[in-house]
Amino acid sequence: MKQMLRKDADQIIAASIKAVLPDEAVCRALRSFCPGAGKTILIAAGKAAWQMANAAVKMLGHVDGGVVVTKYNHVKGEIPGVICCEAGHPVPDENSFAATQKAIELVQGLTPDDNVLFLLSGGGSALFEKPLIPGEELQDITTQLLASGADIVEMNTIRKRLSGVKGGRFAKLCAPAQVFSIVLSDILGDPLDMIASGPAVPDASTCAQALAIAEKYKLNLSTSAWQLLGNETPKQLDHVTTQITGSVRELCTAAEVECRALGYEPIILTDQLCCEAREAGSFLASIVRTYAHTKKPLAFLAGGETVVHLTGKGLGGRNQELALAAALEIAGLNACVFSVGSDGTDGPTDAAGGYVDGDTMDELKNKGIEVFDVLQNNDAYHALQAVNGLIVTGPTGTNVNDIAVALVCG
Repeated sequence: MKQMLRKDADQIIAASIKAVLPDEAVCRALRSFCPGAGKTILIAAGKAAWQMANAAVKMLGHVDGGVVVTKYNHVKGEIPGVICCEAGHPVPDENSFAATQKAIELVQGLTPDDNVLFLLSGGGSALFEKPLIPGEELQDITTQLLASGADIVEMNTIRKRLSGVKGGRFAKLCAPAQVFSIVLSDILGDPLDMIASGPAVPDASTCAQALAIAEKYKLNLSTSAWQLLGNETPKQLDHVTTQITGSVRELCTAAEVECRALGYEPIILTDQLCCEAREAGSFLASIVRTYAHTKKPLAFLAGGETVVHLTGKGLGGRNQELALAAALEIAGLNACVFSVGSDGTDGPTDAAGGYVDGDTMDELKNKGIEVFDVLQNNDAYHALQAVNGLIVTGPTGTNVNDIAVALVCG
């Protein structure tokens, strides 16, 4: 039965991710792209940037120059007329800054007849960056935010004001050219100004909110950084058209369809999951226990994005931590819990997420691994690796949040 559960889990993951690959979504959005008589410049940023750019160039036939900036190991080949760059995520690095500068230079001196096709996906906040403070300081602030447990909206409200391209500022740099932006959403509720910190949309957040967030998490900021948090971002952009495509809702729906095809009765609990990863794992495990003696196989699905409050120095990611936190409570049951990031990378690891079932706790104990200690050290990767609990997909080319699933067979 355990082998069947793992096989079903892998099949659900593969089918779900396939359904939200950006190729068709980008082509669909481009049908309403009506470029002017001038040049068309392509800029793509985010974890799905290469996939989106590749699909766009294939459909358009050619572009008059372009830059792709994506995460390391996410470039899958050359794209005609486009420079492909890889850079740091979730903390920006010098390659992030250098690639963004290439994009800025490419959109300088354009005319009202020219077009900038801007393809944006999650991860762009780190990958697409021109810091207004020293790069090392920006990296430190990003690390502070990640460790604090701040959610993505809070993080981006801060990062917009420390950047020369976020919060609508990149669109300003493209003027007077027309900007056509296609956005792959990775934030719950699809707030355009928060996805990759909104480089090409008016910013709805305020300085007061940014300052309150900095105080809430007691961020260690320089005087210049505090001053930048008080500088307002663009609130109106008349030369930008934006289309949003792809979201966690589609990911959940695809998983629901595949679960039903495998004989499970699927129940989507939420597509707005937003809490500590450990709490989400415990919650799913509690549902498993409630339905542990079901006569019909059940599947409980939760889409969204959890957070991890760092208390240790181990290796892992939110999806791995979610799964491992469920292991104790489903011990001995004919069930499994797994969670994956749709982009194929969970935290600073080569895994997309984690898988546990009713046998996982015994396997961990046999290897001398204590789950509580592992979670305290945020070292879910090595614990799951020891019991074949890592889910490895490789970079997928999309990024629409995460999905966590509990399968219960009774």
